[in-house]
Amino acid sequence: MLTKIWGAASAIALLVGAGTAAAAPVKIDMWFGNTGDIAKRVGEQCDRFNASQTDYQIVCTSQGSYDASLQNTIAAFRAGQQPTIAQVSDVGTLDIMLSGAFYPAEKLMKDNGYTIDWNDYFGGIRSYFATSAGEMYSFPFNSSTALLYWNKDAYAKIGKTEAPATWEEAAADFKALKAAGYSCPLGFNISSNEVWQYEEQFLAVHGEPNATLNNGYDGLGAEMVFNRGKWVQFVRDLKSWYDAGAAVIKSKETGQTFVDAFAAGDCQTILTSVGDHGAIGRTAKEGMNWGVAMLPVYEGTERKNSLVGGASLWVLAGKSEPEYKAAAAFLNFIAKPEEALTWSTVTGYIPVRQSGFEYLKNQGFYDKAPYAGREIAIQSLTVTPPTGVTRGNRLGGLLQIRNEIANGLQAIFIQNADVQTALDDAATRSNAILRRFEQTYEGKQLP
Repeated sequence: MLTKIWGAASAIALLVGAGTAAAAPVKIDMWFGNTGDIAKRVGEQCDRFNASQTDYQIVCTSQGSYDASLQNTIAAFRAGQQPTIAQVSDVGTLDIMLSGAFYPAEKLMKDNGYTIDWNDYFGGIRSYFATSAGEMYSFPFNSSTALLYWNKDAYAKIGKTEAPATWEEAAADFKALKAAGYSCPLGFNISSNEVWQYEEQFLAVHGEPNATLNNGYDGLGAEMVFNRGKWVQFVRDLKSWYDAGAAVIKSKETGQTFVDAFAAGDCQTILTSVGDHGAIGRTAKEGMNWGVAMLPVYEGTERKNSLVGGASLWVLAGKSEPEYKAAAAFLNFIAKPEEALTWSTVTGYIPVRQSGFEYLKNQGFYDKAPYAGREIAIQSLTVTPPTGVTRGNRLGGLLQIRNEIANGLQAIFIQNADVQTALDDAATRSNAILRRFEQTYEGKQLP
């Protein structure tokens, strides 16, 4: 797609009743990866910006997936046809950081006369998209974290009024739900798309590393270490629940995703993004009483903050000054507290700034039934200040690494492979990906 720049010489129109001419608005493109209902909501946000002023017009186009958005953006940049703004998911952050093919967020806004309180962003969100010196390179956009969703009516039948806070408690609850006649106490999936909540988020809240060098933040020489520590025990426990019928794999391939199964009342517990809160609220079985809670931890664990997920908006290099002015105006628009309210209302994603969160609270947003509980995501992200291993994962080829972890889980759950052996093998394959990435960017220093 070739970005069109409309200057004052194009599409000149005479103002009614005046002898002066008005220039057509500067048009810019934004590519994003969301689909379905969220894609519709992104489009609505772009429309609100266009309606709010007459100087600029943004055209927002879904690329079909996060991965496609990143790959299409890279290909377009090489061809000199890149959009002005591109949405990049968390897994692509390091790739675009090292490419240098962007206009740093802080510099963009300063150069265009906007004063931004960058410390207003929640620490766990800010640190993921910032350099080691704290400079923001991109704009957090659709941010989320993982939560436990539970069917309160089902849990009431086993005498429970609170969600399980520990995995030991959860194990007992799953067993009791199974005994009470529920066929799917825990619905889960082991695909690469779900590794985020079951592996990366688990490690973060337990304060354990996914990789050495502070999950890659301290250099490209990191090695995966998920095959050590408490996560190995969790995989063993999850497999035992699966073998006992207390945990059931739910996916498109089985005819029903675990999110759909929860909304239908077929599964009583799931782990998924707060971004699914809105969809579950709209599709939940009539009369179903459900809620969310922070992810459980093993007994004796000092809980740490969970990780931010989702994606951010990057402004790409190689565009004109008018296009950058348009990009800055759009990014300033979506940062307004009023937009945070609208965005959180129609999606499930959380406000990325403290001011936006306070605005939602003051508006009584979290007191309303469809949205009650979403504030728990903020609590989970901020329960502690980010540590060296709870900032996120700055790893090259992270999408491929998730695939290798998922392959290891497939071997364990489908082929009954030994847990430790399968995880060790997945770590070895993942480290090979890291070494290839390191060779690609040999001599590069992480920003």
